[in-house]
Amino acid sequence: MTLKLNIAAKPVVLASALMLSAGSALADAAPAVLIVAQGGLGDGSWNDTAYAGFEAGIAAAGIEGWPLESNDVVAQGEEIMRRAADAGFGLVMSLEYSHGEPMVALAQDYPDTDWVIYNQVREGANIASVLFGEHEGSYLAGMLAAQMTTLEGVEGINPEPILGVIAAIRSPGIDKFVVGFMQGAMAINPDIDVQVSYADTFGDPTKGEQMANAMFESGADIIYHIAGGTGIGVIAAAESSGHYAIGVDTDQDGMAPGHVLTSMIKRVDVATQQLVEAYAAGNFPGGQTVTFGLAENGVGLSAMEYTRDIIPQAFLDRVEAARLAIIAGEIDVWDVSEQGYPEFFQ
Repeated sequence: MTLKLNIAAKPVVLASALMLSAGSALADAAPAVLIVAQGGLGDGSWNDTAYAGFEAGIAAAGIEGWPLESNDVVAQGEEIMRRAADAGFGLVMSLEYSHGEPMVALAQDYPDTDWVIYNQVREGANIASVLFGEHEGSYLAGMLAAQMTTLEGVEGINPEPILGVIAAIRSPGIDKFVVGFMQGAMAINPDIDVQVSYADTFGDPTKGEQMANAMFESGADIIYHIAGGTGIGVIAAAESSGHYAIGVDTDQDGMAPGHVLTSMIKRVDVATQQLVEAYAAGNFPGGQTVTFGLAENGVGLSAMEYTRDIIPQAFLDRVEAARLAIIAGEIDVWDVSEQGYPEFFQ
């Protein structure tokens, strides 16, 4: 069951539904709710991956829980979270970045509720902040793409050192991926051209496909998408044009076999499952920041099942060496969320 919210049209439906759900939960722990971010379930990326971990967590912990979607998850953010707490959910997890600020005040109003926010750090004794090393994984993706973009003899690759990035919305949380990718690409070729465009939406595959086709026509042969459901269109464009996409968040290589060079996997499923289980066991990390980077196996590249045959082993070896160097602290990958924007990103 997926709970739905439309505050404007049905102002009391959600509260009633949540109270009924909460009343049926197991006695040892109040149920959990996962608030789905922009793009919704079915995005094949961030939301779906997190929900898989949420399902695994509630099953392993033996508690009840439901995902919650809203017609306008950004504008309705505070109301969504408040109603969840009022209805008796003991764990409120939000995948929506814009919910971070209102969550701080709500956590103070509901000290007996545990709260989780992703991709940012928010203070509160009952808030767990979850961070990922997206910049580190994206660095590896950029290195691989920069080596491949001028490789002779590969169908769909042109001789021009041009890569593309299509992101959903310009924000530090998204640009963390973009800058890491650019830095990795420039580690291979300081003069490489990385074209960056923003779709301003997570849920429009048609727009993603149109933008990708335009970018391919301008000389890019590999496009990294950081755009949720919009990115499904980027992958479709790569397949139809004979070029390549790089997937994000989950292993999207199979969406267009042979045309997704790799995917930058972000293990939000692992993070979500661990937090649900910790909550149910009474070990919720309130007031803490939990980080999942390369060292924690929280990010990384896919196995490249469908493209490994076109990637020279020397390229993969170079990426692996960089992965180990990042973990060892020998390579410092720029983190927009902590360091602001670098000069090379304009």
